[in-house]
Amino acid sequence: MSAWRGGGWRAISWRLLLGACLCLTGPGQAAAADLLNFLQQVQEAARTLDYAGIYVYQQGHSLQASRVVHVVDGTGERERLEVLDGAPRECLRQNGLEQCLRPDHKLVVIQPARSDHFPGLLLGNDQAIADHYSWQPSPHTYRIAGRDCAVSDLKARDHLRYSYRICTDLKTHLLLKSQTLDAAGHLVDQVAFSSIRLGADVQPAALTSPWNTRDWRLLTESSETIDLKAQGWRFSLPAGFAPVAELSRQIGPDHAVDQLVVSDGLTAISIFIETFDPKRDQNIRQGGLRQGAVNIYRLRLASYWLTAVGEVPAQTVRDLARAVQYVPRAAH
Repeated sequence: MSAWRGGGWRAISWRLLLGACLCLTGPGQAAAADLLNFLQQVQEAARTLDYAGIYVYQQGHSLQASRVVHVVDGTGERERLEVLDGAPRECLRQNGLEQCLRPDHKLVVIQPARSDHFPGLLLGNDQAIADHYSWQPSPHTYRIAGRDCAVSDLKARDHLRYSYRICTDLKTHLLLKSQTLDAAGHLVDQVAFSSIRLGADVQPAALTSPWNTRDWRLLTESSETIDLKAQGWRFSLPAGFAPVAELSRQIGPDHAVDQLVVSDGLTAISIFIETFDPKRDQNIRQGGLRQGAVNIYRLRLASYWLTAVGEVPAQTVRDLARAVQYVPRAAH
């Protein structure tokens, strides 16, 4: 826990809370119930609170700052997420749909909204998380962006996934900082608020984009649900991961990509399947690539390109990709 030590530590009553729960049920069941309840509180805070702030994502020696404004009103969830470094980009979300603006290309992309970005935490089904992660709350607090937060570890029970060290706001349970750790406990990447406002301090006017998009091109990304098994694809998933989506995406006039998304509740892996195009794909390298906590593995299978991408160790995406089988007769 050395990465979190500092003068702001104060004792809190985690032990008393856990002790009371253990009196009501068995130790294993109590731990699983406590973990699930804790994660649901963190997720609920990210979805229901009004907040605005700047958070910084560190990946190796690279830093990227983003500004987020999140408001819940009579129309549901509204959010504006703006990347502050590099080329200007921002996404405007209304519930399950978002418009992403690319001012350098004068382009608006309309697509299904993503809900897996910080400060969200849960992905897919959370019921089996306790089978693959242990929860170790610390009896101390820390300070992030001027707010007191509780520190806890979500430790992976195997080498198929990363562990996480998180700090959640004491008053609201909002996730203020998250660190990704490898099997040796080394820092892989981290994201944290550098400034944040909550509640009445958040102005809905901050959701309005300054860009005039009247003459910009409009691109709508379409997708449809598919059955990859019926098409002949067979997957051997890592323990604890289950399918959450099977989609076909049209990303160009002549370019379709099929996608399988699997998750263990805290992290996700996608497998993208594309028809091999000799003109387009002849220079693409097979094998692995790493970007911070994200590992990528590409290989050619029959007349297709397979790309496995996930915030998991390299061996996990490599083994997943290599285990894929294509059985064309099964499609009939």
